[in-house]
Amino acid sequence: MSLLIHPTFFPNVAHFVAMIQTRELVFEVYDNYQKQTYRNRTSICGANGRMNLNVPVVYSQNNRQLYKDVAIFNEDNWQLQHLKSLESAYRTSPFYEFYIDELTPLFTEKFTTIMALNLKCISVLFNCLQLPLTYRTTTEFNVMSACKDGRLLSNCRKETPQSFQPYRQVFDHKYEFLSNLSILDLLFNEGPNTELYLNAQTLNI
Repeated sequence: MSLLIHPTFFPNVAHFVAMIQTRELVFEVYDNYQKQTYRNRTSICGANGRMNLNVPVVYSQNNRQLYKDVAIFNEDNWQLQHLKSLESAYRTSPFYEFYIDELTPLFTEKFTTIMALNLKCISVLFNCLQLPLTYRTTTEFNVMSACKDGRLLSNCRKETPQSFQPYRQVFDHKYEFLSNLSILDLLFNEGPNTELYLNAQTLNI
């Protein structure tokens, strides 16, 4: 069955489980942008626990915009800050050095819109996993969809609890397993085993 889902910023594990376990991937691009979602946010595990990386956007709640049209506020040097945060969190992980060179251009290239950035992130991540990425995008917004609807996965305020299997994390000597972080956490810790892990998980949506 086809899956309708939002392209998000360095998607979390739930998003990736949904994306690689579907027959056809459909990205929603014609809905209105919503703040405080994973569209411009991802979570990693740092020395102080769960940490959000946020991409600043130019958006006003009083002037609704389509998700695909929302611009990134590039006056802040957010890319360098994110890259430093990843290095601090994962430089001692087993596969950080293996993947970071492929990921670094995402923090140096300037993107105009959050949609363009998110689609590029997903493309690079699929390449890291050596998986083909094929998808289509919506051409209009529909509340109801003939596809399996995974759009709520992008709403961090209404997350459905997931029971993912624990894997080794950098700071697991300090914290219990932190579930459903960015796919980057899984990738840096599990490397080539990431695909097997994702296919073994059961997703609640």
